Amino acid sequence: MKERATKAQPLSAWEKVRAARRADRLASVDYIDNIFDDFMEFHGDRQFADDPAIVGGVAYLDGQPVTVIGIHKGKDLKDCMRHNYGMPSPEGYRKALRLMKQAEKFHRPVITLINTAGAYCGIGAEERGQGEAIARNLMEMSRLKTPIISIFVGEGGSGGALALAVGDTVWMLEHGMYSVLSPEGFASILWRDSSRVDEAAELMRMTADHLLQNNVIDRKFTESPNGIEKDLPYTTDQIAKALAETLPKLQSTPVEELLEKRYQRFRQYGEFEQ
Repeated sequence: MKERATKAQPLSAWEKVRAARRADRLASVDYIDNIFDDFMEFHGDRQFADDPAIVGGVAYLDGQPVTVIGIHKGKDLKDCMRHNYGMPSPEGYRKALRLMKQAEKFHRPVITLINTAGAYCGIGAEERGQGEAIARNLMEMSRLKTPIISIFVGEGGSGGALALAVGDTVWMLEHGMYSVLSPEGFASILWRDSSRVDEAAELMRMTADHLLQNNVIDRKFTESPNGIEKDLPYTTDQIAKALAETLPKLQSTPVEELLEKRYQRFRQYGEFEQ
């Protein structure tokens, strides 16, 4: 007797979190290489240093110059250590803001690619004003006079992710996540039991489907059934098409209207469905 083919079961919220955190999950630089042309990376915040956790610069999208900024976790152990596992320091956020203000000056759209467990919480980062750097990005992005598109390509942790996610439209990959806190932290605080991560991830409504339902994100991109690391164009083709469709609409919107819509978009964050 032939066995009847069974349809793959959808991943649970915790399984999607684990997928977003996978060590072999593709980095922001892979999306930059596959979607944009002639990327030129810029370095430094003009105040302290260059933060490798944030990679940013100017590139072309279908012949149009754009500013692209990505949080880069790294690829192998040595690379991950160099990029601090994608946990930016204040100089990283200040570098990102410098590039965004430059984009505003030259009327270039800004595209951010987010994949971070959160901002670096080391003593040095706190001494150099980590909280202020994140807060300033939130303020400046909310009134930046050029279109912003933010894309979660993996993990989105707390203010470290939000500092690059104040966009006119926010997108996410199928196995992305976005939350103020990790499931482990949530379970430890609420139940004093970090092993209840499955339950915590579901309650936190942190996956792409939950966030789309609650209007935290505006669009979800599917990943190849074989795994995104084995078929990146399956997803990057979707993103490139969406960018080509969306950017002209945002660029044709009057600046004051663009800023008002961006403001109202984030004002509705407290109106989630329970």
